[in-house]
Amino acid sequence: MAGKLKLLVVTAEKKVVDAEADDVTLPGEMGYLGILPGHAALITLLKTGVVSYRNAGEGEAFALDGGFAEVSNDVVTVLAGLAERRSEIDAAAADRDKAKAEEEMKTASAETLNAARTRAELAVARLSVARGPEA
Repeated sequence: MAGKLKLLVVTAEKKVVDAEADDVTLPGEMGYLGILPGHAALITLLKTGVVSYRNAGEGEAFALDGGFAEVSNDVVTVLAGLAERRSEIDAAAADRDKAKAEEEMKTASAETLNAARTRAELAVARLSVARGPEA
């Protein structure tokens, strides 16, 4: 598999990344997906988590609030509401968001539990990108 992938990550506001990649990891609804050149075509829902890629040993990761991904002809296109790089994340604010969401989950009603859980998951993804190794 000597080929490369093209990765596009797009939000409503901007194109976050347009890069070549040796591999891409996506937070699928049923677990993380590893995409390599030659991958079968697919369209999938993404959950809140971390999108990462590597190219020639270098990598980058993004906190994602969910969305959709399409893989076709070695092009991985990610459409999301939010995709944040390490440099865009305030780890202290993410820590506070996580703590607040976890506290809210303790007393959440059935109607508010999912929203609090989603905020906690996004905070965890942000912290993973902000503090973890690149991709």
